[in-house]
Amino acid sequence: MGERERLNEYRRKRDFRRTGEPEGRPAAAGDEPRFVVQIHDASTLHFDFRLQVGDVLKSWSVPKGPSARPADKRLAVPTEDHLLEYEEFEGVIPKGEYGGGTVIVWDRGTYEPLSHDAKGRPVDFGEALERGHVSFRLHGTKLRGTYALTRFRGEEAWLLVKSGGGRGHGAPDPRRARSVTSGRTLAQVAAGE
Repeated sequence: MGERERLNEYRRKRDFRRTGEPEGRPAAAGDEPRFVVQIHDASTLHFDFRLQVGDVLKSWSVPKGPSARPADKRLAVPTEDHLLEYEEFEGVIPKGEYGGGTVIVWDRGTYEPLSHDAKGRPVDFGEALERGHVSFRLHGTKLRGTYALTRFRGEEAWLLVKSGGGRGHGAPDPRRARSVTSGRTLAQVAAGE
């Protein structure tokens, strides 16, 4: 399935005459796959966790945000695939539009796929994702280290967990968190500051 088909749901849900969200300029894939974590103050305040898989960003809504503490298991609910250029989106989606609310880029960077089969051989990341379990190492400004996404309850829910030992920080207070691209908070972006 090509990018166009994978992004039909994304495009169907948005009125690009009203929202400043990216519409579909081609974005370069780059050498290493990318990830982005956005904080989204919509009908509910949540984090959007997105991993580049091929020519799209696979996306999950993570209500409590990703945690660097291995003991924290975070619910991750799949959402529609997003354009690669969405990793740069920060702004206000107009009220009444799908996902209406304020968005900031809390973290972004690259990641290394780490998924292997039972014999230790590397497995294609997209295939591993379809099977319901992927491991990856994040190289972000804020998030670093090995994480795993594991599907449970059919297609409707996943767990996002930091792998390995050690202690880390939990997710930030989303109202006080600052964007890695602009240094602004949700309130500052909403106010146009």
